[in-house]
Amino acid sequence: MSFVIAAPEMLVAATTDLSSIGTAISAANTAAVLKTTRLVAAGADDVSAAIAAVFGVHAQEFQAVSTQAAAFHSQFVQALSAGAGSYASAEAASMSPLQTAVQDVLNVVNAPTQTLLGRPLIGNGADGTLPGQSGGAGGLLFGNGGNGAAGNAGQPGGGGGAAGLLGNGGAGGQGGAGAAGGAGGAGGILQGNGGAGGAGGAAMAGINGGIAGHGGNGGAAIGLFGDGGAGGPGGAGLAGANGVNPTFNGTAAAGSNGADLSVSTGPATAGAGAPGGNGGPDTIGGTGGAGGSAFVNNPSDATGGAGGNGGSGGAGGNGGAGGNATSGGTAAGGAGGNGTGGGTPGGAGGAGGLGGSATAAGGSALGGAGGLGGNGAAGAAGGAGGLGGAGGDGGHGGILAGNGGAGGNGGVGGNGGAGGNGGAGGGGGGGTMGKATVTGQGGAGADGGSGGAAGSGGTGGTGGPGGNGGAASSMFGSGGAGGIGGIGGVGGGGGNGGVGGDGGGGGNGDGFVTSIAGSGGIGGGGGAGSDGGAGGGVGSGGAGGAGGFFGETGIGGGAGTGGNGGGAGSGGSGGSGGAAGQAINGTLVPGTPGVGGAAGADGTAGPQG
Repeated sequence: MSFVIAAPEMLVAATTDLSSIGTAISAANTAAVLKTTRLVAAGADDVSAAIAAVFGVHAQEFQAVSTQAAAFHSQFVQALSAGAGSYASAEAASMSPLQTAVQDVLNVVNAPTQTLLGRPLIGNGADGTLPGQSGGAGGLLFGNGGNGAAGNAGQPGGGGGAAGLLGNGGAGGQGGAGAAGGAGGAGGILQGNGGAGGAGGAAMAGINGGIAGHGGNGGAAIGLFGDGGAGGPGGAGLAGANGVNPTFNGTAAAGSNGADLSVSTGPATAGAGAPGGNGGPDTIGGTGGAGGSAFVNNPSDATGGAGGNGGSGGAGGNGGAGGNATSGGTAAGGAGGNGTGGGTPGGAGGAGGLGGSATAAGGSALGGAGGLGGNGAAGAAGGAGGLGGAGGDGGHGGILAGNGGAGGNGGVGGNGGAGGNGGAGGGGGGGTMGKATVTGQGGAGADGGSGGAAGSGGTGGTGGPGGNGGAASSMFGSGGAGGIGGIGGVGGGGGNGGVGGDGGGGGNGDGFVTSIAGSGGIGGGGGAGSDGGAGGGVGSGGAGGAGGFFGETGIGGGAGTGGNGGGAGSGGSGGSGGAAGQAINGTLVPGTPGVGGAAGADGTAGPQG
């Protein structure tokens, strides 16, 4: 019995099959009981009755034998099942001491070399556990190198551990963000393959200058026989920043108002409003001061002060309102101040100020014209995508026989950032009423500011170059294939043009003799949409490795695919033209409504990389 070999799993399967057979036979016997033990005589004579009785007795004896056979079958199945369990228990009991004994022997053998050389005599090296830790070396006689651990952000991946006499090198760990992948470990001195290089980490802003990580080089097969390890792929390039228009916080101080002037005799011209204060690039320009009011209690002329222009800033300041004028003779309302254009990307233009009203008891009155709206600023441009990381080189093949490792593929180039939208144009200031006994003329509405052009989309990043294939053994083996160049990044989408400002409405004219309505201002043109960014260029393929004397040179890697161009931006809509004022009394001279501004032109899609 010392040479008996048993397979417990096969015994369990046989037990199951025998149980199924017994169940089928028992079912057949049960079905035949009534049909064989209770036969009806063929006739009423004694011979027929005797024959039926003989068959009935035979059937009953058969059922009795079948019952005994079923009992024996059940006992046999139970014994077989118990035997399978006993064999399995014995096998499990014998394996544990054997494994323990083998491990104890290895611990005794490996302890001196582990202490003196930092590696076991037989066994695999430990995998790296801490971020960026290299894998342990394999056993001096036999064992694979441990795998390197992945690095944290900015930290290279751990290198793969080297093998001993026989064994494969460990794989390099993946590099953290913006860091290189770990190199693969060397193969065994006699036989073994080099380990694969780790993948380079994707680029991250603020880490290693935003540069993508290089793929780790494949480990060399330094022994007589073995293939070189494959190089790791390069990391993806950094995406370009979107063109983000700044957010404006706070407003610069408003300009001081012009001085009012009231006289009993002689003409009067009120003081003009001061310009609004200038703000920084992240603030809104101050509103211009309002013009002063002029009052003359005689037939002399009265002129309201002009409103101050808006101050400069990230967004333009609004113009101040013109001053009112009242006279017994001729009166002219002050003109509204002009809005200032946006100063930083995407800044809106300021609105023009309203003109001052004019009232004359005699003579004529001219309402003040509105101030011009400021133009919107162009949107911020999207940033270019970063270069993809280079693929790692393949490892060298063995001394006598072995293929070179394949080069790693280049990383994908980063996508270009989207362009920012253009700033909106400021609305033109409205003209105001001129009311007089003779001729009343409304002030003209001012033109709206133009919308700003959109910022252009950023160019996609170029794909990283593929790694070179490793050289083969000098005798037998083929060179490694070169890595494929990285795909170019997608170009950023173009921004939308800013909306043009609406033209100001004309003022009403109210003269007892003649009424002249003010004309509306022209709407500002919409800003042009920008073009999409160009797709990123292709990464170059790696060179194939040199082949051995009895081998072929590796195939060079193909160039990557160029990135798609970014989508085009839409042009901004033009501003509405200002409504004309109304002529109220006397001879009516209607005003002309302003024409709406033209929409900005759409951009074009970026070209393929």
